[in-house]
Amino acid sequence: MALDNESFDILLSTVQRFVREQLVPAENHLEEHDEVPPELVEAMKELGLFGLTVPEEFGGIGLSVSQEVQVNFELGRTAPAFRSVFGTNIGIGSQGILMDGTTEQKADYLPRVASGELVMSFALTEPDAGSDAASLKTSAKADGDHYVLNGTKRFITNAPRAGAFTLMARTGGPGASGVSAFIVPANLPGIKLGKKDKKMGQRGTMTCDVILENVRVPAASIIGGVPGQGFKTAMKVLDRGRLNISAVACGIAQRVLDESTRYARERKQFGKKLGEFQLIQAMLADSQAELLAGWALVREVAERFDRKPAHVSDPDVSMRVSCAKLFCTEMAGRVADRGVQVHGGAGYINEYPVERFYRDVRLLRLYEGTTQIQQIIVGRELTKQD
Repeated sequence: MALDNESFDILLSTVQRFVREQLVPAENHLEEHDEVPPELVEAMKELGLFGLTVPEEFGGIGLSVSQEVQVNFELGRTAPAFRSVFGTNIGIGSQGILMDGTTEQKADYLPRVASGELVMSFALTEPDAGSDAASLKTSAKADGDHYVLNGTKRFITNAPRAGAFTLMARTGGPGASGVSAFIVPANLPGIKLGKKDKKMGQRGTMTCDVILENVRVPAASIIGGVPGQGFKTAMKVLDRGRLNISAVACGIAQRVLDESTRYARERKQFGKKLGEFQLIQAMLADSQAELLAGWALVREVAERFDRKPAHVSDPDVSMRVSCAKLFCTEMAGRVADRGVQVHGGAGYINEYPVERFYRDVRLLRLYEGTTQIQQIIVGRELTKQD
């Protein structure tokens, strides 16, 4: 699944222009009002951004992973909230259906995802199950040809916008093998949303609790129709998601470096421009080197991802995905920190983009698997017995 090179070049240049001309100028509105303007959401739909990863047969564009990371790099150059409008939808929200869903599930949901008619969220995390996702407690009790869901999901991105959830619940015994993935429409009786979370950064993104009280869903809502496969589905979905978070981290680092370089060229101290001081040059150089290393890693892993058999888990690729997420999200944090330092006191003031990105990038090291989880995945793969 990939777009031809000529069409992809046109798409990429269109996204670059959209980011530069419409999203970056709207960052101040986003920061002040904590919302993405509705007209920008409509513009995203018109550009086809809601269907980037959905195959053409279901009305999408059908990007390969290598192409998707390039688009996400460009989207990383602006506030993360803009991408969050559709990023979860085409990523972890619907990828489970694309990878493991039945023919009927794909035909029912994917065209609506691609058009932007349906927003899907990924509901895995719980109050007592974050990194330890295999210990989730949300229950799914069989009742005839239905299941009854009870539990609470936490920090669910786009939940206030969602029309449906890819939701993990326990249909069997303890551990990963007892987890199943369900498609749960958001309008079912018994579903309640908690208050919108107030976060350190990433203003304009929407996250909240999803509370399920005796929610009845048909057994046919299990992704792939087979109970007990939900944890495997979640891990496959997260592999692709983590690689795209890595690409976004590189895009943010590029934006921060651009802002810092521009400031160093223009700001004067002690009778000369900041950029003429070697200690300032050293900070910029470190950021440039780390950014180039991270972006090269993302693209190399994306190519490996595309070469593996479709919808198949590959431990070596998963390990490399974790390397990318580990390195790139930590790298973005260091680049943002240096960006504030280059700006001096101005970097601590809200009107400068580096202050906002400094807060925004902190979350990258937490969601879709913390830095420490990535270290465990990499270390476990390196030390496993043949």
